Amino acid sequence: MKWTTAISQVSDGEERVRGYDLKELIGHLSFAQTVWLVLKGDLPSDSQVKMLEAMLVASVEHGIGTPSAMAARLIASGGSPLNAAVAGGLLALGDYHGGAIEGAAKIFQAAVKEGKSAAQVVVEMKSRGERVPGFGHRVLTVDPRAEKLIQLAKEFNLAGAHVKLVEDIFAELNREASKKLPLNIDGAMAAIISDLGFDWQLAKGFFMIGRMVGLIAHAHEEKTREKPVRRLEPEECDYTGPTPRNL
Repeated sequence: MKWTTAISQVSDGEERVRGYDLKELIGHLSFAQTVWLVLKGDLPSDSQVKMLEAMLVASVEHGIGTPSAMAARLIASGGSPLNAAVAGGLLALGDYHGGAIEGAAKIFQAAVKEGKSAAQVVVEMKSRGERVPGFGHRVLTVDPRAEKLIQLAKEFNLAGAHVKLVEDIFAELNREASKKLPLNIDGAMAAIISDLGFDWQLAKGFFMIGRMVGLIAHAHEEKTREKPVRRLEPEECDYTGPTPRNL
């Protein structure tokens, strides 16, 4: 079985990443520049790497109560190694936690390609009984991470048709809403990476790269500061099954 790749080439004494000698990259490229190179295939401009760095920083942590942090800590509390705990945390990233960036990017990119307006996107999704991903938050009424990222995209002159679309969708969703629905980090990142030219199928990866740092910290803290075997106490669990019965 033959495998092909355009990412790297390794031989005795030399490793090249996207054609560049890895030895030359070490000490010259930042981590964000290298992420861009590996995912995109070329080197970013100064503004592009600043934007990517901002997105990675914005994704790094969001509290102990998130599903990914809780999953990582529960796995660590059972005595599993760091890599297993972090992997479990990453597996907790789904449609409702961290994964909306992928769905949002897919919708935004298709809408821009097809020339659809924000109103058309909202109407079509509502007609199918679907919510537009990238909007709303269980805790925040305003997501400061999203606001800052959109602000930076404009300052760096990187905001294009996708950022314009997400802002128009935000206005459309809140036009007659009694409760303001905020643009969240997933929606902001989805629009920005789309304007940066990344395929929507990579979208969740950017969040994963940033959040993995937080998961490592949570798993390590659980192992070094908490007692093993974190579990729910009986008084924290309500049984809702059948009453006692005989076989």
